[in-house]
Amino acid sequence: MDTLSQKTPFAKVGQVERKWHIIDAENQTLGRMCTQIATLLRGKHKAIYTPHVDAGDYVIVINAGKFKLTGNKMMDNEIITFSGYPGGQKITNPKDLLVKHPTRVVENAVKGMLPKNRMGRAMYKKLYVYAGTEHPHAAQNPKAYTIKK
Repeated sequence: MDTLSQKTPFAKVGQVERKWHIIDAENQTLGRMCTQIATLLRGKHKAIYTPHVDAGDYVIVINAGKFKLTGNKMMDNEIITFSGYPGGQKITNPKDLLVKHPTRVVENAVKGMLPKNRMGRAMYKKLYVYAGTEHPHAAQNPKAYTIKK
């Protein structure tokens, strides 16, 4: 059998079928959960994964502020933001950030795992994070996704 006659299927931009997944972050380890969210957003779980095409799915995360961190990471990790102006660097930890913005810790963790280019920004727009259990995406019929431990 000639191996050159078999072509590898590449994802085309218009042919990508996107699904909606819903993930409950309650009692999930932050890093393990976010790596699987990033995999879903990139489309690496699909057989037609193509690095230069955004073939990922939509992901809804509920109970975003109820994740867990092991050890002393809740107080010891530093989240650094910089406005671009002199004196505009701010350092905080996840515990303080959860009080003000409960969804931002998950958003920052997932964003750091996506590509740093135009396609990564497009993938990030398919992530919806909510602090509570309510979300406005019931019409899309999201399927529950269980995090593999």
